[in-house]
Amino acid sequence: MLWQELLLSLISVLLLLVCVMVGVAFLTLLERKVLGYIQIRKGPNKVGLSGIPQPFCDAIKLFTKEQTYPLMSNYLSYYFSPIFSLFLALLIWLCIPYYTNLFMFNLGVLFFLCCTSLGVYTVMIAGWSSNSNYALLGGLRAVAQTISYEVSMALILLCFVFLVGDYNLMNFMIYQNVWFILIMFPLALVWVASMLAETNRTPFDFAEGESELVSGFNVEYSSGGFALIFLAEYASILFMSMLFVVIFLGGDIYSFMFYVKLMLISFLFIWVRGTLPRFRYDKLMYLAWKSFLPFSLNYLMLFIGLKILMLILY
Repeated sequence: MLWQELLLSLISVLLLLVCVMVGVAFLTLLERKVLGYIQIRKGPNKVGLSGIPQPFCDAIKLFTKEQTYPLMSNYLSYYFSPIFSLFLALLIWLCIPYYTNLFMFNLGVLFFLCCTSLGVYTVMIAGWSSNSNYALLGGLRAVAQTISYEVSMALILLCFVFLVGDYNLMNFMIYQNVWFILIMFPLALVWVASMLAETNRTPFDFAEGESELVSGFNVEYSSGGFALIFLAEYASILFMSMLFVVIFLGGDIYSFMFYVKLMLISFLFIWVRGTLPRFRYDKLMYLAWKSFLPFSLNYLMLFIGLKILMLILY
């Protein structure tokens, strides 16, 4: 019986990962289309019907190109950091709150924080092992930025842990009779900004500032390595959108509306990229440490106070 359960879990995980990868492929197509229309052009429309097979053509092109290695690079870490990056981006999806067959973590929130914290190391190693000054500077920027935002992200999640009383993401769905975004709109705004910074997206994409860093930490990567970093970034965008829906928008994962909400939040990432310019780096740090950190700490104190008050009253 045990091996049958293990086999079922393995098949479920593989199905989930295949669906995530297909979702990532079409998210890239959506991004290119939306950015095209924002900039008053068509976007990809030549390959197949309305350019729908374009992501698969891009994947074939990237993975069949010649792999180049910088002569002075640290070969092993240079080679493995994109693979590990994609592995972590897909591993986080295991804490998705399903009732059946998949691994359902009682400590899903902690698992998410651990995996996103590990993702910083892959960016740092990718930048350092290339042995290029541009890549190293991009990597250092990405690490500083991500760490700055993870502190306030963790505190916001702790607010909800006090509110719900559990680390399990399933309970976020069960106890959300009223959408949390209605009663905690300011926290939702901070979370959206933190999501954008966590995934190195515009207007916080300082890790790949074209004007001064020439594409940032992945500048020395080509073909397969670049494709894996690219896939990891978009998989984490999809996951962050899913997490936002679960936490703030009362996401019942078995309803059709859940996926509509997920698509709208993913669209928000693209919309922001098409409209907002990049910030200055020192302004980002100022925002993270002097605005978001005190804000989320105050909210955490409020929730702890409410919890203590409830315990006294009941």
